[in-house]
Amino acid sequence: MPIKLSKRTVDALAAAPLPSIGYDTELKGFGVRLGAGGSLSWFIEYRPGAGGRRVAKKRFYFGSREFTPEQARQTAKELLAAVALGGDPMKDRIRERQSLTFSEFAERYLAEEAQVKLKPGTIANYRIAIRKHAVPDLGRIKLDKISNADLARLHTKIGKTSTVNANRTMECISSIFRYAATCNIVPVGHNPTKGLRAFRENRRERFLSSEELGRLGEAIREAETVGIPYEIDGSKPSAKHAPKPENRRIQIDVYTAAAFRLLILTGARLREILHLKWDYVDFQRGLLLLPDSKTGRKAIVLNAPALALLQKIERAWQYVIASSDPDRPKADLNRPWRTISKRADLAGVRIHDLRHTHASVGAAAGLSLPIIGKLLGHTQASTTQRYAHLASDPLKEASEKIGLSLSAQMGDTPTPEKVEAKR
Repeated sequence: MPIKLSKRTVDALAAAPLPSIGYDTELKGFGVRLGAGGSLSWFIEYRPGAGGRRVAKKRFYFGSREFTPEQARQTAKELLAAVALGGDPMKDRIRERQSLTFSEFAERYLAEEAQVKLKPGTIANYRIAIRKHAVPDLGRIKLDKISNADLARLHTKIGKTSTVNANRTMECISSIFRYAATCNIVPVGHNPTKGLRAFRENRRERFLSSEELGRLGEAIREAETVGIPYEIDGSKPSAKHAPKPENRRIQIDVYTAAAFRLLILTGARLREILHLKWDYVDFQRGLLLLPDSKTGRKAIVLNAPALALLQKIERAWQYVIASSDPDRPKADLNRPWRTISKRADLAGVRIHDLRHTHASVGAAAGLSLPIIGKLLGHTQASTTQRYAHLASDPLKEASEKIGLSLSAQMGDTPTPEKVEAKR
């Protein structure tokens, strides 16, 4: 018989033969169950969906003795109100138990989606973003429980050390949620990265001057011939086993030297040169025909110095820049670059800055930005726009003429001939 569930009536039920069930008189569908071992569980009974007698009842248990009857009744009211709006607490609980954590689904995304649709470099960057930035904060949270506020905090946290890494991590997480929606793990359109504003990124532009290019060329020649001298820390125990001072030199092989020269002469990306195969080189037409690159299929025009350099390289294996393994390209050029750039006094210069230098020389020579973009393989005109300030701009020339004329009439500026000579 229904009773008003209170501490007294629940205690009375516990004194009766167990198990026993009591229903509340004040809230229809709310009840309590006392097990034979003395356990207590509150529950609601409801008919999901549109309801009606043809729909079987479900019993949803929640809470135990830590809930007072008043707290249990309030929770039951909220659950029954959700049912009235079309909810189903039992189904929600099953879905939550079956749902994956962020860490679990991120691995699934990399294996099923990223591996098929993204380039190896992007996949590698995504793995770093997931492992280093996302998993420590989100790894154990169920995917459908991650909120916009969670990601806003993570974005800000990463942004304190690197705004670029913060933005790339959010892009990765956004892709994970888009795939989760297609797998019915989260509702379609559910993506907590929406509304997060990316940090402003200041693009780093570094172009080598003629003097710096001269020092770089000299350092490469020294490294591939006699080697670049290096110093050791005499205070370390291993110093006594170091080579004699006259033998302390770092040499690079001809392929590494050729790689640096090709990067400068072609403006190609690092991976485009390291993964270059002899099959991609068209000597007759003077082209590198890359079947795949960051921007897809691509043809790189070979100028005379680049073509001559390729003709001198000995064909060891399938890769132009041969490594110790005939079936694998060189992994990177970081160690030799550190040695060469230090010798050439190019502190802070990256390998990618050689590509920028290639473009800057073209802009300064008066080549149009669309032509430079074509040479570099840019798919967006805005990408090439960064070199606009280096170009021979008619507006600059016009402003120069007006300014010199006005200042000359005022009698306080050198003549245009002297300005040009000073330059």
